[in-house]
Order: sequence, then C-alpha cells, then structure tokens
Amino acid sequence: MADNTEKDPKDWVSGDDPMTGAQESYLKTLSEQAHKPMPDKNLTKAEASALIDKLRGKNGLEEQRRTREVGRS
Repeated sequence: MADNTEKDPKDWVSGDDPMTGAQESYLKTLSEQAHKPMPDKNLTKAEASALIDKLRGKNGLEEQRRTREVGRS
C-alpha cells in the first residue's frame, strides 16, 4: 500500500530554501559511508532530500528500514 503522506520534495513550499543544518550533517555522514565527496553546500532543501534518499539507497539503509518495519507488523 502506498504511503500518500509523503510529498515529492519538488512540490514542497519550502523546497527552494537552503538545506537545513540537519540535512547537511546527515549528508556528510552518508557521503562518508558511501565513500563519496561531500556535495555542494549550496543545495536547496529539496535537492538535499533527494540526495539523502539516493545515498541511503546506495548505503543499503532504505532496505534495512523496510526490513525493520516489516518485522514490526
């Protein structure tokens, strides 16, 4: 079943705002885990969110989350 509570970052009202400190910190961690350089610090919230999703997928974190969620049901 699809979760309709998630909105595409491109559709966020504040998507064009600069990324938050939390996003920057998380991107730094994910970049290190993926052995990738830290991305541009001038990302928007929407761009940072999309990159976080991409790096989470590369690091296998998305699959780990799904596995934990299935185990709770």
